[in-house]
Amino acid sequence: MRKVTVITGHYGSGKSNISTNLAMEAAASGKKVTVVDLDIVNPYFRTADFKDMFSENGIELITPSYANTNLDIPALNFDIERIAKSDGYLIVDVGGDDDGAVALGRFSAGLKEFGDELDMFYVINRYRYLTKEPSEAVELMYNIEAASRLKHTAIINNSNLGCDTVAETVISSLDYAEEVSKSVNLPIVFSTVPNSLSLDDNRFKGIEIYVKPFWER
Repeated sequence: MRKVTVITGHYGSGKSNISTNLAMEAAASGKKVTVVDLDIVNPYFRTADFKDMFSENGIELITPSYANTNLDIPALNFDIERIAKSDGYLIVDVGGDDDGAVALGRFSAGLKEFGDELDMFYVINRYRYLTKEPSEAVELMYNIEAASRLKHTAIINNSNLGCDTVAETVISSLDYAEEVSKSVNLPIVFSTVPNSLSLDDNRFKGIEIYVKPFWER
């Protein structure tokens, strides 16, 4: 894990769940972790919802002012560059699509200073509307880069169907992920599978499902 990890992707691709898994794993190994919830676009699936869980595990959570309120545009008044330069690791959960990446663009100059210590992972889900085709996922990735003024370093294949995910769901996504990877010349960090499936396949990384729709909670 590098000093700074930025997570981007399409709405509903699973960005917040990936960010939460990475934070919990790092904290469990004794690392100091700060999570910045930069998703000011979608109020329904946010890392900010896990404030208590993060606190119990020694993870610092920073959100824009007025996050989780009825105000439309939360204020971005925290110093992300200072946080990134402190001890430990920083994980930034970015809002969906290029709309959400605009907020990230405000911090691009400071983040670029970290050079090789910065990873920006693009989360893909072949089952999400508007990214079902590799070409659609590629186009969106470039739009996010243009809006954020940052370049992705790798891809995370998080293809799933929520509570309807079965082994074949994730296995059949591998060719899709490989096509996206080759199109943009970026490696795949890992492909995910819910731990609940107990899939014995070393091509996948097991993850916990922290972020769920309200009807599944």
